[in-house]
Amino acid sequence: MTMLDSEKQVRKDERARILAEKNPGLQMSGMSMQDLQNLCKELHQKIDVVDEERYDISAKVLKNEREVQDLSQKIFELKGKMKRPNLRRVRVSADAMLGALLGAKVKESVDFKANLKTVKKEEEKKEEVTDWRKNVDAMSGMEGRKKLFDAGQ
Repeated sequence: MTMLDSEKQVRKDERARILAEKNPGLQMSGMSMQDLQNLCKELHQKIDVVDEERYDISAKVLKNEREVQDLSQKIFELKGKMKRPNLRRVRVSADAMLGALLGAKVKESVDFKANLKTVKKEEEKKEEVTDWRKNVDAMSGMEGRKKLFDAGQ
């Protein structure tokens, strides 16, 4: 904040110094009528010169602003980002849409479901489920243990 305040003060001092150089204070005391008239004529001439410069500068600024605006418009057009109008939602049937897209080629209504691919699903292989009680009955007794013993060798 102190730096900003110091910069503002420096700018203010610079402006006052430049104005003092360009426009020195007038000493009108002790001047004759002829001298005052000459001073007024000089001031009017200086005012005319300043007005001409101001007009020239404002004309240049206006010309540059127009040029910048034209160039920015050209850039905008080249990018293709023109303002798009708001689109309204329109309800159209499938037949009307196909008629609009394909023209007079399609006369009868088109069945979309007929054109769809058919996909066959593969059935999962199910393991055969056997009754576990039969296995237990077969395994009980000596024959079942013998079968297990023989299967292990």
